[in-house]
Amino acid sequence: MERQHKILIIDDTAMFRELGSVFLARFGVVITASSGEEGLALARRERPDVIVTDFHMPGMGGDVLCARIRIDPELCDTPVVLVLGGENPRDRACAVRAGADDIVAKPISRIDLVDAVNRYLRSPRKPGLTRVDLETKVCIRDQGLEAWGRSTNLSRGGIFVRADRFIPVETEVELEFLLPEAPAPLSSTARVVWGEKDASGTAAGLGLQFLALDRESSRQIESFIFEHASEPSRPELPPPSRGS
Repeated sequence: MERQHKILIIDDTAMFRELGSVFLARFGVVITASSGEEGLALARRERPDVIVTDFHMPGMGGDVLCARIRIDPELCDTPVVLVLGGENPRDRACAVRAGADDIVAKPISRIDLVDAVNRYLRSPRKPGLTRVDLETKVCIRDQGLEAWGRSTNLSRGGIFVRADRFIPVETEVELEFLLPEAPAPLSSTARVVWGEKDASGTAAGLGLQFLALDRESSRQIESFIFEHASEPSRPELPPPSRGS
């Protein structure tokens, strides 16, 4: 008999645990926990295939839980979907820094939650986010200095840019770029997760991971990717190594 997938839902609100269980029941065995502490203990015992956790919980919040999972040698490769309430870009940045594989927002959409979880259940290895070609001017601000470049591709998680100067990995910067046909530029803080100087040393390829991206900007990016996902795309960046 084929092994059933195991999904762990962690939320201090019973209604959200029940709702998530209903949405995900067809994809495997759903187990639940009402706190970050209980969830971490269950994860260590049950070894779920995917963990879905609320961000705001008394005691151990979802970001702290995710960070704990990332440094646990037995759990570090377990996909974690963080559920955010509200539209605070700083919460999203905390979730990204903690190592969340995906982020969904409350009120929970069945489609968004199922898509996020099923993305990791379909493959024994973590799939990369869909990346599509995008050539547009990008401004990168780093401690008051500006770097300019052109993007080559875009995903929900970040953007790859050919810039006029190198910026060290782990540097946090401000981004501004314009999607085709968008009414205004999109802005976000971001973290450099990959970088490589060209042969001359005067330009660089930079992989930037979005941090504080507001919901409307995120929606515009998702719409653009959905419309262009069937088109051929350049290869993804080498995956960055996770820090603790």
